Amino acid sequence: MKKLLFALFFLISSVSYAATVMVAVASNFTIPMQKIAESFEIDTGNKLILSFGSSGSFYAQIKNGAPYQVLLSADNETTELLEREEYAQKGSSFTYAVGRLVLWSNKSNYINGSAEILNTNQFKKIAIANPKLAPYGLAAQETINKLGLMSRLESKIIQGENITQTYQFILTENAELGFIALSQVFKDGRISNGSGWIVPSSYYTPIIQNAAVLNPGKKHEATQSLVDYLKSDKAQSIIKSFGYEIR
Repeated sequence: MKKLLFALFFLISSVSYAATVMVAVASNFTIPMQKIAESFEIDTGNKLILSFGSSGSFYAQIKNGAPYQVLLSADNETTELLEREEYAQKGSSFTYAVGRLVLWSNKSNYINGSAEILNTNQFKKIAIANPKLAPYGLAAQETINKLGLMSRLESKIIQGENITQTYQFILTENAELGFIALSQVFKDGRISNGSGWIVPSSYYTPIIQNAAVLNPGKKHEATQSLVDYLKSDKAQSIIKSFGYEIR
């Protein structure tokens, strides 16, 4: 009986001290964050409620009262702006990853590890994320300009609201190819399916991805626990495994 009571007490105590954190996550970081969340919940007992979308959309939602406690943005400007406008805790912004861009097709042997295909007429549509909402879309636009191909490709470009929708356009072959986050197709040190060209980082402005504690997360122990976890060796190992760089 004592053992049963002790077990029941332990269970009740665990439930009592477990907490939930609402996290807004940039679309490009969907799979890495799902893996980090799984590990975080096992290690801490706390639960994460994850929402995925574009950084621009999250910015508008947060200003309109969305109760997110942590934002993992696809850029660094959004978190810094939210701090200045006092929607995020001052000094809480930090870089959790630096993104990489890839030109990708769902077709094997379609992109031969270079940008050469962009100079051909072998495709009708090329997908990018909306440059006004998604940093990866802006990076794609900068890359096309760097290659001197905007006038050639402009009529073929279709835009996704975020990087997930852009990936879906290519996956379903509504566009034969497009620019997406490397993390969406990277596994075990290589592009896991289809074919692609990893764009040199010098072709676009660095995609510095920052996180910040939002006002609803102020003085919330589980929120700080998540921030610390994102900086841990375990989380950073997961982040690197998806092709991100760490600063």
